[in-house]
Amino acid sequence: MGSDVIGEDDQPSLEFVASGTGIFSVPNRPTFHPERPPYLELRPHPLRETQLRTFLRTIACTESQLWAGQESGVRVWNLSDAHKPGSGTDGQARRGDQDAAPFYESRSTSPTMCLIIDSSCKLVWSGHKDGMIRSWNMDQTIYDNPFKEGCLAWQAHAGSVLCMAISSYGDLWSGSEGGVIKIWPWDAIEKSLSVSPEERHMTASLVERSGIDIRSQVTVNGVCNISSSDVRSLLADNARAKVWAAGALSFSLWDARSRELLKVYNVDGQIENIIDMPSLTHDQPVEDELNVKFVSKSRKDKSKRNSILQCSRNAIMVAADAVLRVATKGAVVEDAKRTEALILTADGMIWSGCANGVLVQWDGNGNRLKNFHHHPCAVKCFCTLGTRIWVGYVNGMVQLLDLEGNLIAGWVAHNGPVIKLAIGFGYVFSLANHGGIRGWNISSPGSHDNILRLELARKEHMYTRRENIRILIGTWNVGERKGSNEALMTWLGSAANDAGIVVVGCQEVDMGAGFLAMSVAREAVGEGSSIGKWWQDALGKALNEGTTFERVGSRELAGLVIAIWVRKTLRPHVGDLDVAAVACGLGRVIGNKGGVGLRLRVYDRVLCFVNCHLAAHLEAVNHRNADFDHIYRTMIFTQSPNFLKSAAGIKNLFLFCSLAFPMFLCWLLYSSGFPFLLAVAAGVSTAVQMLRATNALWNATNEERPDLAEADLVVFLGDFNYRLFGISYDETRHLVSQRSFDWLLEKDQLRAEMKAGKVFQGMHEAHIRFPPTYKFDKRKQGLEGYDSGKKKRIPSWCDRVLYRDNRPSSTAECNLECPVVASVLQYEACMDVIGSDHKPVRCKLNVEIAHVDRSVRRQEMGHIVKHNEDIRVLLEQLKSVPETVVSATSIALQNHEAFTLRLTNRSGNDCATFQIECEGQSIVVEKEKRRDYRPRGSFGFPRWLKLVYWEWSKWWIYQ
Repeated sequence: MGSDVIGEDDQPSLEFVASGTGIFSVPNRPTFHPERPPYLELRPHPLRETQLRTFLRTIACTESQLWAGQESGVRVWNLSDAHKPGSGTDGQARRGDQDAAPFYESRSTSPTMCLIIDSSCKLVWSGHKDGMIRSWNMDQTIYDNPFKEGCLAWQAHAGSVLCMAISSYGDLWSGSEGGVIKIWPWDAIEKSLSVSPEERHMTASLVERSGIDIRSQVTVNGVCNISSSDVRSLLADNARAKVWAAGALSFSLWDARSRELLKVYNVDGQIENIIDMPSLTHDQPVEDELNVKFVSKSRKDKSKRNSILQCSRNAIMVAADAVLRVATKGAVVEDAKRTEALILTADGMIWSGCANGVLVQWDGNGNRLKNFHHHPCAVKCFCTLGTRIWVGYVNGMVQLLDLEGNLIAGWVAHNGPVIKLAIGFGYVFSLANHGGIRGWNISSPGSHDNILRLELARKEHMYTRRENIRILIGTWNVGERKGSNEALMTWLGSAANDAGIVVVGCQEVDMGAGFLAMSVAREAVGEGSSIGKWWQDALGKALNEGTTFERVGSRELAGLVIAIWVRKTLRPHVGDLDVAAVACGLGRVIGNKGGVGLRLRVYDRVLCFVNCHLAAHLEAVNHRNADFDHIYRTMIFTQSPNFLKSAAGIKNLFLFCSLAFPMFLCWLLYSSGFPFLLAVAAGVSTAVQMLRATNALWNATNEERPDLAEADLVVFLGDFNYRLFGISYDETRHLVSQRSFDWLLEKDQLRAEMKAGKVFQGMHEAHIRFPPTYKFDKRKQGLEGYDSGKKKRIPSWCDRVLYRDNRPSSTAECNLECPVVASVLQYEACMDVIGSDHKPVRCKLNVEIAHVDRSVRRQEMGHIVKHNEDIRVLLEQLKSVPETVVSATSIALQNHEAFTLRLTNRSGNDCATFQIECEGQSIVVEKEKRRDYRPRGSFGFPRWLKLVYWEWSKWWIYQ
């Protein structure tokens, strides 16, 4: 079989380029963002597929270590090694951590939900999903890998341990699901830490028995005064001996000494008398949310069929509304005020961050003082040091504020939500939800950042790496027919021999009314079709899947299918697959027309592929343009087919409908056909798209560019349906036979619209040297097979492949500021393949990718920071302390005597913060006998000294 081929010598083809501005322009890729300080990349963004059981959930810092809680335990970095090249665990590079700074890991445990540093005992406490609290010795990791947990662990809760705090009296407070708060007294913890190795088997039961469930203490006759929502945050205000507990929409304030409830108030600061019945809250049936009744009566009179259809449509709309209410329960639009984070600042104020981006300042008694709104996205975390507050947002932004709430600076720290911030070793470390960790100098932004940028830019050649891959793209409108293995091999087989990535899009795999109706239901529950699976398996067989290629992912929407395969040798560098779909059919809800997309990272660059089927018919040019614009602007990539898949109760709803009314639904489908299909689609698909829009709010603002606009390489493929205009059928056939394609292209609607800047703005297409691919009699080969029926549709290039890379101009070369440069090597149609009224098209791209060797850049950054004299001098100046007076450098308390400590800041310009710490050995009084107490990794105190220590060791005094 033959094909019309260009670029047989693998030389780049001539290309047509449409101009693009605004959201269609090339994304800006500066090597160093001018508004973002240089950062220490402790752990580069790992590919999602590499993170099985190693997803990081939280971090906490000491002065010399960074601890991280992960799915299978904890890991720790010694920050003195932060600039060393990546080696993974034990010097063995592990996929996902090849470029991370050296770290140590614990033995496997249940997923870690929260961490808290206990500097006095030299312990780190971790709370876990299985309800356990575990201790970890800070110094043990130097010798053991994987290291064991400390000497104390116990079952604290039936559900997950979500947060912890250490009060001014040394007690460990823990919060869990359902509003449960427990206190683990210091006396029991102290005793358990001091036992001999032979007695340690008793420590867990000792601590477990000592636990105090303070929620049960404020519950009388099943009625509780505090909310049963999950405890999101616990905060110890040690200066005032109070503990704050934050739920989603309310706070409770506790006395740390008496452990009594002082106050319950909502996020607006209004005092509440909550009457909560936990048993009802936890066991409330889902059916309460799905209070839907379907009423139908059998009617023999066929003249009343329309009213039956209207009733069925109404029922579906009610069901769709119930789906929406269940799936969006707790969504951003309903819980905009919910509390996401708490922090205590040096001036004694408490700050809370809300899902709508509002920052709220409270005094120590729970009185709401001020609101600040510097960013529209949800707040996820805080950290503070001295007079500075850092805020992490769900869109990856980090902002720096002063204690008055004034915005000092802000920058995009990650390309995903910042879920935790921690301070140590002179850095503010940020953890993104994808697992990447970056360190920001606590004095940034500053003049030292500019020096560091220049020095790193000067060494760019040392950490820049370039890769070259080939991508084969295939598109075919299969016309509801299954392709033979011979046809698929002709289309893709030999062409894939040198390809690293293969992307295939099919249109019209099935277009029957019943199939479209079922596709709406499948879309709602995130399931694919059997015909879609058949095509993927058949294509995989043609590509030698399993031996040469690995199928990475796919997405379906009605008759549209897109799938991607990656050569196994390239697979370690490819991942983070996300999928998307946009319907463009009737009412923008039916998937007979629309687009399906795949997004993935290759060598840390973002590549997007979109398979489209646009509006048909010669005169529908504007409709096609609008379809493209709708797809480009609204395509939102997610990890799963759609948000409904993860919503509780959705499948149950559809199962309920199918079990309760199977005959009724089948009869309606059979008797009414397409009108009922519209009723189903208009109900369920509207709910699907509303959910997507709702869930997209948390990750986007009005000013942000669409997902496709931010990709480094975007490829559109599919049946775009643009026709030839101003020419007859016979004229076209004659010019095709003469291979006068250049003249015919002057009549091509797509080229004309692209030249006018109306569609596919900024996209490239190789010069077309193959005949029009539509419309053919399905069983005829070659050019003699063009439509011979009554309509004699004019042959057209409906099936196309277009792309956009990072080049701002055709002469731009591949580098870190222009990281992806593509060129077309082959663009061809397989004219001898039969079975459809379209011919399959394939396009091969040569793609150059420039990326950063993160390990080498981190090493070079460490060398610059250590040896650059200008940076060293600037950092030393920033460490200068204002003139201060402390009346005593050490305090010894004996016989319960009081001591007056005076702190004075004599500087008239600068603020000063003081931290009072307790160090050294102390004496425990037990049964009137005095004995030395030296437990490993901790200090014991008599009760009176313990009170002073815990209150003062955490007390930051701000002047």
